[in-house]
Amino acid sequence: MIIRHLSLTNFRNYGRLELELSPGATLLYGQNAQGKTNLLEAIYYLATTRSPHAEHDHQLLHWDAGQAEEPVVVGRLVAQVSMAKAQERRLEMRLILERNGRSRHGGFRREALVDRRKVRLMDLLGNLRVVLFLPEDIQIITGSPGDRRRYMDITLCQIDPVYCRTLSQYNKVLEQRNALLRQIAEGSSSQDVLPIFTEKLVSMGSQIMARRAAFLRELARETQRVHYEMLTDGRETIRLQYLPRLGGHGTGMPDTADIVAQGEWLQVEGTEAAAIKKRLTATVHQAQAQDIARGATSVGPHRDDWRFLLNGRALSNYGSRGQQRTAVLALKMAEINWMAATTGDQPVLLLDEVVAELDARRRAALLQTVRTAHQTILTATDPGMFTREFLDNSTCLHVENGRVNLPVTNLP
Repeated sequence: MIIRHLSLTNFRNYGRLELELSPGATLLYGQNAQGKTNLLEAIYYLATTRSPHAEHDHQLLHWDAGQAEEPVVVGRLVAQVSMAKAQERRLEMRLILERNGRSRHGGFRREALVDRRKVRLMDLLGNLRVVLFLPEDIQIITGSPGDRRRYMDITLCQIDPVYCRTLSQYNKVLEQRNALLRQIAEGSSSQDVLPIFTEKLVSMGSQIMARRAAFLRELARETQRVHYEMLTDGRETIRLQYLPRLGGHGTGMPDTADIVAQGEWLQVEGTEAAAIKKRLTATVHQAQAQDIARGATSVGPHRDDWRFLLNGRALSNYGSRGQQRTAVLALKMAEINWMAATTGDQPVLLLDEVVAELDARRRAALLQTVRTAHQTILTATDPGMFTREFLDNSTCLHVENGRVNLPVTNLP
């Protein structure tokens, strides 16, 4: 999978950009706050419909855009993508500012197009697959359960449209069930229709849990191989452990042993969705009185978590900063290999200032992956941290104040 051309209009600090991209490695270099990361963000946004940095989509707009009184397309991202078997796709995301109050999102909405035909945002997913590696990805280990769920969902949605649709439907039903729970608690609604929402929630939730367990099982094998063979010379073992919120709710919150046992049942044994549904149904019914009192659903995939175990101990609690960085590097390299094996096509690699964070051994391992990738786009403030051999075999572009210069061949 290769991006041939990228076009940006009023995105971040780019008023207008037309950029031809080549196979292999492309190094974007320049001082901070010039627009290097914005280019990676644009590609990631086209692939996932999400920004890794902005909380709200309107923050992506160029600050001079959107002054018209009528509805206007104020931002546009377009990529021409070559896929396996010589397939070509033109992907487009439009950022539209509404002045007439019809939008439900503060006067801002989005449109997705594939080959110039409007599609649902969800249908844009999978046409461009990327693996993004940021210095702050260490939050996958040290951050909140929501960070780790988000990582699973974004990765899976790029390759599994059934999972993505199920997750979207689940979130809508969860919102409806929670609203009903609050109404029941306030006495403004009865429990008559609660079983309908519960059945939908359990049915879709069990499918999500089964897919997540299979994903972590597959990704864990490759992460362990990369970590053991390429990064630690066999000195350390690493494991990804699923921690679902599935059981232990009869008399109170589940303890760690309950959660670990449920995760082992799902992840190690490869449990089918039907068996998960049976257990999740019992758990949701046990928690119903508590859920009504809280006005929120307390069990299900929206409460899932997972963690890294290094030599059998929780990496977030007992690992050093260096060990955590090594684990994230192993995870990202494994994600690349897993996605390529699953889809039959390599994803585009996006590496934002990560080389500077790595020691010589880990840097060499990552750049070995870069050399075998179909396309990688890297950013750096100093191209001098790369070897002459790497620079000679890469396209080097200088980014300054929202402008990308032509390829440079006389780097120091």
